[in-house]
Amino acid sequence: MNPARIWAVAYKEWREIVRDRLFFALAFVVPAVLMLLFGFGLSLDVENIPMAVVDHDRSALSREYAHRFIDSRYFNFKGYIDDERTLAKRITTSELRAVLIIREGFERNLLAGRQAEVQTLIDGTFPFRAQTAKGYVAAINAAFNIESLSRVLSQLRGLSEVQAREHLPPLRLEVRYLYNQSVKSIWSIAPKLLMAIMMISPPFLTALGIVREKESGSIFNIYSSTARRGEFLAGKLLPYVAISSLNVLILWALAMFLFGAPFKGDPVFFLLASMLYVTCTTGIGLLVSVAVRTQVAAMIGTAILTVVPAVLYSGVLIPVSSLSSFARVIAHLLPGMYYADIAMGSFLKGVGFAALWPNVLALAAYAAVLFTAGFMLFHKRVSS
Repeated sequence: MNPARIWAVAYKEWREIVRDRLFFALAFVVPAVLMLLFGFGLSLDVENIPMAVVDHDRSALSREYAHRFIDSRYFNFKGYIDDERTLAKRITTSELRAVLIIREGFERNLLAGRQAEVQTLIDGTFPFRAQTAKGYVAAINAAFNIESLSRVLSQLRGLSEVQAREHLPPLRLEVRYLYNQSVKSIWSIAPKLLMAIMMISPPFLTALGIVREKESGSIFNIYSSTARRGEFLAGKLLPYVAISSLNVLILWALAMFLFGAPFKGDPVFFLLASMLYVTCTTGIGLLVSVAVRTQVAAMIGTAILTVVPAVLYSGVLIPVSSLSSFARVIAHLLPGMYYADIAMGSFLKGVGFAALWPNVLALAAYAAVLFTAGFMLFHKRVSS
């Protein structure tokens, strides 16, 4: 391997990137734009659910119960409804996503120690949001039940409501959220977006960069040059690894300072692991460029190998542990899952090489396999 020839190929590729404005934008602008679009547009937080209340009882207790929902930040109160016949239309048009219906006799039944009937209608077109909304309703209802029981207990035993509440419930559950105490979805999404974008952008750059020379015919200059296969590939890929590493720093800054995701790990370890990861994803683009001859085919092939795995098989939307057995096998065959664990461990958990070395080793093996395959498949001759 001659460093001078590697540098010559790398410098030539850098000049090509800078000279082509569209390619330059693809290299430096698109990753940051994708981070902004997905960061602001993708949220798993379920808040401000449009809700209305149908209060047939119109009592003090029914109003108190309704205000538990009205005053909650999880629901966006749209007013009281007198005619239940309009509910179906307003839910169908998505004007409402939830409706609380309080039956007549609510206060009378509670004061008499009997069960009171309440119905909640929830739009189930989005199952995740519907299940989350159901959890909010159950939690608010449970809190109201505890207060009602403590009120009855205080009257029966002559205790204050505070003393009665201490006896209810007999089993008290205390939940603490680790690593993401505020349970903000963007804190979890931002590091995984870094993984997904770096799974997509470097392969596109590499595949298009090499195939572009095939289409223009300038690849014949390499065929006739003294540069060896390894020197050509190293020089060709070096600028893309450097550009992708710079993009990692930009996306890391956006995740921290724009979206507020905390970074608790070792910056040096994270940067080195990120460089190894972009080396892997660059290798994917290398394999695509060897297999196809046109830029259109390179884009389609790269999209198939990167976009779908980055979204479905890396834990961005669905945890890998929740996938089917076959899907988990696919996830373990791709680098995204390993780097997603590194990104989450570095951002939220504050762990480093001691805990994440199996993931680093998997990325190193993946990079070695990709570049070995690329080296074996690339030949300095014209294919017939």
